[in-house]
Amino acid sequence: MPSKPTKLIKSLYLKNALKLAQLAEASYFIDMTQSPSPKNPDQIESADGGIAVSVWRIVRILARPDLKRWRPVMGLAILLTLLAKIIAVAAPVYLGTAIDRLAEGEGARSALTAGLIFLLIFTGGRFLSAGLPQIRDWFFTPVSQDAQRIVCVDAYGHAQYLSLNFHQTRRAGALNRIIERGASAVDYLLRFIAFNIGPTLVELGLAAILLATAYHPFLAVIALMTVVLYGVFTFTMTEWRVLQRRRMNEADTELRARAIDSLTNFETVKAFASEAREIARYDSAMQSYNTRYVETARSLTLLNAGQEFIMNTGLFMMMGFTAWQIWAGNLQIGALAAVMMLMLNLYRPLNILGWAWREIKQGAVDLEKLYGLMGMQSEVADAKDAQALTSPKGEVKFEHVSFSHSGRAVGLKNISFTIPSGKTTAFVGTSGAGKSTLLKLLFRFYDVEKGRILIDGQDIRTVRQTSLRQAFGLVPQDVVLFNDTLRANLAYGKPEATLEELKEAARRAQLLSFIESLPDGWETRVGERGVKLSGGEKQRVGIARVILTDPAVLILDEATSALDSATELAVQTALEEAAKGRTTLMVAHRLSTIQKADEIIVLEQGQISERGTHNALLAQGGEYAQMWQRQVSEKVHISSGIER
Repeated sequence: MPSKPTKLIKSLYLKNALKLAQLAEASYFIDMTQSPSPKNPDQIESADGGIAVSVWRIVRILARPDLKRWRPVMGLAILLTLLAKIIAVAAPVYLGTAIDRLAEGEGARSALTAGLIFLLIFTGGRFLSAGLPQIRDWFFTPVSQDAQRIVCVDAYGHAQYLSLNFHQTRRAGALNRIIERGASAVDYLLRFIAFNIGPTLVELGLAAILLATAYHPFLAVIALMTVVLYGVFTFTMTEWRVLQRRRMNEADTELRARAIDSLTNFETVKAFASEAREIARYDSAMQSYNTRYVETARSLTLLNAGQEFIMNTGLFMMMGFTAWQIWAGNLQIGALAAVMMLMLNLYRPLNILGWAWREIKQGAVDLEKLYGLMGMQSEVADAKDAQALTSPKGEVKFEHVSFSHSGRAVGLKNISFTIPSGKTTAFVGTSGAGKSTLLKLLFRFYDVEKGRILIDGQDIRTVRQTSLRQAFGLVPQDVVLFNDTLRANLAYGKPEATLEELKEAARRAQLLSFIESLPDGWETRVGERGVKLSGGEKQRVGIARVILTDPAVLILDEATSALDSATELAVQTALEEAAKGRTTLMVAHRLSTIQKADEIIVLEQGQISERGTHNALLAQGGEYAQMWQRQVSEKVHISSGIER
């Protein structure tokens, strides 16, 4: 059976914990309004190919150094397959010989003995022709699984390293199906080409030689003509059915993607009482899939009926010609049984051949799609000579940075500022002013169009992205948690952390007493995306995770804006603890949380309009002072309303 990429994905998450944790925490950056989506966001262009190219790709996979240890097993599997085909061709001859000996002996004991011996050879050959492939599969299954694992890991890993823009327009369910079907295609192509198509052609050649030499050349002609007609009909019908399968696969991908998309966002569905609408959308996708499936199933019945007609017509012609030769005295009676068994032996792999060809064609399509994914290039890639960012001190500098998102008129324009190591700088401004865009550029989710960004004097385009992001610790407005235990989520940025290290991080994040009060403690599961925790609890898990990774630069993006006042106070205390000794960038809506910042930068329409300390900006009486006054007035208004 094909390996399950879902299990593989889980293990890959553990192996790449640090990078994936940072990407997961940065998922709030995804803003579907910032880049135009293609008409079908899940569509990935297939790599040019076909069966020949797909076969070559399989050969290249098997030739990889990490599969070298399986090459003796591959050779043994092919040898067992060919041996089984030779025995399958030879076995019917012994059945015919047994019948001839019994017919010639007319009751003689010696004839009975000879007949039984030949029957034993015949049945033994039948057993071996069926049993040797089972032994082959016993040896070959680990090879197939390992090849699938390698392809799946390569594709999944490649998708992980693609730019943020790629993931903005793809749904996880659809992407997973592409990887899953591509990995399964490796198994199909390996087995059918190596163990069905090739060996069946060998068996056909041996059978034709045997029919021509042992019985009559015309029998070989009939057999070959039958197989050729069968093949032409099968391949012609299959080409038509491949188009149907592609449409069915597209409907299947849409169905699964829509289901996962809806189930993942179940809170939004329930909040808007949209269960009926989601069910209707799912039903629509299911109907589309069912329609495509019916078309595919009906064409299969036509294919099977045509194959049966061709094969049985060929069988009748061969047996009829053999019967005529027996009547004419040119062949013995046993030839009829031998020819019939030989043709039936050919019929079985040919029947599989029709199905195998369909699977090979579909496998080639799926593999093309997988290689299409593998061929996609990251929009933001490491330079060839990129070096790791080592021992970062945390100085952040923007020099005349300009950037605009595709499809948006307003972006960042000539932004320059320096945040010394260990200092705190806050960014404020109206929605769309460019605050989060600054953070995206700092993480290098996008590359600047003009200017440059430096960390400790190094242009971030000259350092490896992994090491760059390891220098950052992010606490977003909505901390993303996995459906796992508190311990696993907190340790996600540092899987090797000891329990004492986890406890210290939790204590500093004002979280330890909460964890120890739970019945299951550290083993408490948090639910899908952490739904079993309150907003403040999730924020503190995110803070503890950052403290544990000990980054040089702490980034707080609206980290308390979604919390009530009491919870905000507790989280703010934890944030102040996390910020000690670190360069800190804060994006804030509540100005009360940034009063102590060393510098506050006000952004307006992608440009810096004001900058200074809290008191200095209030004294200027500009945009910041107006924002402060509005928030103070709102707070007073709310307080007055409560008192009344």
